[in-house]
Amino acid sequence: MEKKNAFTLLEMMIVLLIITVILLITLPNIAQKEKVIRDKGCKSLLTVVDSQILLYEIEHDAMPTIDDLIQEGYLKKEQAKCPDGTSVVIVDGQAASQ
Repeated sequence: MEKKNAFTLLEMMIVLLIITVILLITLPNIAQKEKVIRDKGCKSLLTVVDSQILLYEIEHDAMPTIDDLIQEGYLKKEQAKCPDGTSVVIVDGQAASQ
């Protein structure tokens, strides 16, 4: 009988077991961090909108609405909503999520 260099079934099963254990450890961690990521994304977007509000006020000497910022090209239409699905509104000259 000729001997072939190959993995045995036992070696393959051990490798698959190790990969499965690693996935079982990391997947719940990733799912828990999704909410944190969405919250941080919303805070970052609100910071961007605040800077665009200030820029609009400097250039037009008036308080904008979200629609004004979109129409004038200060924001993209997609930036009117946070990654968590809440709407961005302007309250007392500051961006807030609602």
